[in-house]
Amino acid sequence: MGALSYLAASAPLRMASAGAAVALPVVAAEQLGDVAVGGLLVAASLGPSVLAAPLVGVALDRARRPGTLVAASGLLTAVALAVTAFIGQIPLPAVCAVLVAAGTVSPFYMGGLSSFVAGSTPDVRRAFAYDALSYNISAVAGPALVAIIATFLPARTALWVLAVAASLGSVAVCTLGLNARSGDSGSPWQAIKAGLHRISNHRPLAVVTASSTLTQLGQGGLAIAGVALSLERAGSPSSGAALMTSFAIGSLVGALFETARPTRQRPHFVMMACFLATGLLTIAASFDVGTTWTTIVIGLSGIFTAPSAAAMLFLRNRHSPPLLKSQIFTVTAGLRATASAAGAALAASAAGLGGAVTVGAVGLIWIVSAVLMVAYPMPDIVRTPFEDGEMIGH
Repeated sequence: MGALSYLAASAPLRMASAGAAVALPVVAAEQLGDVAVGGLLVAASLGPSVLAAPLVGVALDRARRPGTLVAASGLLTAVALAVTAFIGQIPLPAVCAVLVAAGTVSPFYMGGLSSFVAGSTPDVRRAFAYDALSYNISAVAGPALVAIIATFLPARTALWVLAVAASLGSVAVCTLGLNARSGDSGSPWQAIKAGLHRISNHRPLAVVTASSTLTQLGQGGLAIAGVALSLERAGSPSSGAALMTSFAIGSLVGALFETARPTRQRPHFVMMACFLATGLLTIAASFDVGTTWTTIVIGLSGIFTAPSAAAMLFLRNRHSPPLLKSQIFTVTAGLRATASAAGAALAASAAGLGGAVTVGAVGLIWIVSAVLMVAYPMPDIVRTPFEDGEMIGH
């Protein structure tokens, strides 16, 4: 599995998911005249992933052909998006049902696929830099594609295009040759219990999970905080979109640089330093020095998200036993997605305090995340039987 082939498989699948979160509300408003229904559709497509993540991880850890499961999940997502494009012509409960099904299998190509990326290149740090790049490309390209299509064509067209992207990603996954991990046929519930115990009780993994999950509380709230700041200073929400575009571009630039020259510092230090930098720059954006200042500083804050994401994925891989690896990846990715949604809700409820205060609070969350990394144990380098030859700290 090469790095470029991994990108060709993972990015379209994740782009379909990221784009759908934007397309669904637009289609609902266009076809039904009801934005609230759009929110319901987004919740239906995202909500089940957290509950399904442990079982999805166990399935991948035990599958003889994990690539087949990932490809099937992408095809199911494609079908769900294509069916949803006919909203208004088919019953709403049926649309919700197919989106729930797609949301249930989404952990296969999100955290689940990430759990196999270490085999894409001998340089594990670079491998996870490519995975971070995959997420960043998807986060930028998905919504941008929807916005462009919706400008010139009916919004449902965007869902068909996203369905095609998911289908192409599924086909590409079949060429990756993902390696099976085990043929364990024991109780899946015991496996889930073991995975959750590992996440919560193995100190390095617990610290990485807690810190990286908390950052998503801030990142999830940034879009709402940006709109609140725009309303406060310009009387219009339009520059809020510009702030998020700047952040996304910064993240993509950081991801491209990280793949070209992966950071070689200790991963836990990279996470701490990058979380701190993002937090301080976000707080700096809350000061009223002008729109240009705010946009530039937010863009700079995004640059540091890719190195921290690559370091997080590297440590998650390092501290995950092979028989639990996919489960740990899917569960922790689900926790981050949940935190992002919670961050958006919290930012919305705090918007009455003022945009500057809300943006500052978002930055403070990143700083707290950096402080949490202080609890990461200093490396006492030992070799463990489950780390595929990796040297890890306990």
